[in-house]
Parts: sequence; C-alpha cells; structure tokens
Amino acid sequence: MVSGGVTELSAEGVGQLQEGIGLVLSRWTALQMAVENEWGGRDSRQQSQQLAADIFSWLTQSKEPLFIDDLEEMLDEFMLSINTQIEDGSIEEVAEKLMVMHEDCLDGNYKSIDSLKETIPPRGAVPPIRQAVSDDDDDSDDDQSLDNDDLTEMAVDGPELQLNSNCTDVMVDDPRPNEAAQVEDGWTVVASRRNGGRRN
Repeated sequence: MVSGGVTELSAEGVGQLQEGIGLVLSRWTALQMAVENEWGGRDSRQQSQQLAADIFSWLTQSKEPLFIDDLEEMLDEFMLSINTQIEDGSIEEVAEKLMVMHEDCLDGNYKSIDSLKETIPPRGAVPPIRQAVSDDDDDSDDDQSLDNDDLTEMAVDGPELQLNSNCTDVMVDDPRPNEAAQVEDGWTVVASRRNGGRRN
C-alpha cells in the first residue's frame, strides 16, 4: 500500500490524525502489555508516546511516497527496542489501520477515528507475544506454581500476566474447611497448587 494523492492535511486533519494514532496504539494489546509491564524499562510509556510522535512525523513530513512496509518496519523495530517480539500479525494490522486513517484524514473523512472514540479498548486478550529478553531467575518461582498445561496455553512470557489467567474457578477466600466441602453433594474440593505458591 502506498499513500498518494493529496499530501497536505488541513488543520483539523492534523489534530484528528494525531488523536487517531494515539487511539490505534492505545488499542494495540501487544504494545500496551509491554508498556504496563515495563519491558522497555521504566520509561516504556514515554517511549510509546514518542512512537506516536514519530509515526505522525513520518506520515505528515515525508517527502517520499509512503509505503506500508516502511511503517511495519518502524513498528517492528520499536517493539524489539522495548524487548518485545510480536508473532500475532498485529504489526501489519496496526500499520494498515494507520495508513488508511492517514488517507482518510487527507480526504477530510474522520469516521474511522470517530468509531475508535466510541469503542472501549479490549481488555484481557492475550496475544502471542514474547518478552524478547526474559529474566529466568525472577520468573522461576512463579512458573513452578503453574501447571504445565497453563504454560502451554499462554503464549506470553511476561512476568505478571501468568498469575492472572484461569483463576476464575478458584475460591481463594472460601471460609469453609475442606472437610465440610467434601461431604456436600459428593464433590471433593482439591486445594489448588497455584494458591499455595502465589505471592502478592
């Protein structure tokens, strides 16, 4: 995809595009996980804000035709710079959204940005991404508290996310002793290994 045609944004288009870039990046689950877990260090959030500024500059100040491959490369290099390897195809998806949004803004069409404003960012989805540089020593205790099945189901090696998945059926604060629960309806309650190994 190459962005062509009108090359100058109106004043309104500039503001809309800036906001649109921020909205797209805020809904990019892989990027937000890397920022929240500070995989790029303590200034991960500032780095992601700089990415938005760099994308805006590239889209609005480039003298050459804009190729989607160049934008994909920019996104990929940024994610690797914050120690995040993407394997879910989202880089291509984000790049395409940004290119289309830029072309729409050149035409004075802001519908895609308006629809982004009206939707709530998705939460809880776990994309197949990996922290490129994982600290095995810090994660080893947490890994031992999870079943092997849990580890293979989740494709994320991020430090904090592993503790939060598949916990909906575990009643951590159930005051009833196990003996009373065993008798009820013939069910047997088995203590979860995760609870014993979990640290807050």
